[in-house]
Amino acid sequence: MEEFIFLNLRMIENLKIAVLQVDLAWENPSKNRELFSEKIAAINQEVDLIILPEMFSTGFSMNAENLAEVHLGETFKWMQNIASQKKSAVTGSLIIKDDGKFYNRLYFVYPDGTFKTYDKRHTFTLARENETYAAGKQRLTLEYKGWKICPLICYDLRFPVWARNTEDYDLLIYVANWPETRIHAWDVLLQARAIENMSFCIGVNRTGVDDNKHVYNGHTAVYDCLGKALFENDNQSEFTQIVSLDKSHLTETREKLKFLQDRDTFSLK
Repeated sequence: MEEFIFLNLRMIENLKIAVLQVDLAWENPSKNRELFSEKIAAINQEVDLIILPEMFSTGFSMNAENLAEVHLGETFKWMQNIASQKKSAVTGSLIIKDDGKFYNRLYFVYPDGTFKTYDKRHTFTLARENETYAAGKQRLTLEYKGWKICPLICYDLRFPVWARNTEDYDLLIYVANWPETRIHAWDVLLQARAIENMSFCIGVNRTGVDDNKHVYNGHTAVYDCLGKALFENDNQSEFTQIVSLDKSHLTETREKLKFLQDRDTFSLK
């Protein structure tokens, strides 16, 4: 435990991240856990963070009554096990029932099993997500290995005020089930969030076709603080990609350009 705490607090210049773009099995948590277990086991190098898509155990389903897990339930424990095995943080969102309400809840699980949570703020009204899931009320900014990270979920991408970098985070993450029909918006908005917030920005999307006949074509991507692609791929196939983020590049760029110093001051209620 003491060794982990030291490693977690020590700032590392290069954060190595594994992003997993996967065709999810519809409403089948056990099959998806097995699928991700195989793909994560195949990662043959040390990474600091593993990022999974939105609702990675079920697909983007409104069938919360039958699919919801309790807070800290089976899939969360699976995430803890993966984090321990790989000595890496793991993040992604699940369908959770907590205090009588359903949430699209992201877990960020540290290698020692401790965790942070974020409930999706902007529920997707076009799919009537708002009629099933309660909206989150607080944004999460967490610290990991000297990096400040802000994890958000899918539809949150369309709302720049919610993502505005008022806390000097280093990395903005979106986990998603973003459909092919609006993938151009996904591509453009990910890049815009990186540029306007002067941070690294990662978007992890699924691929395949769900049982509602929605087609997902991936476009998982990683951008630096100037909007330059460190990784982008319009391939619809499944893949695991390792990307290294350079903290010195971020720091030097911010110090040189100082754009965040000119940002508007505001607070969200």
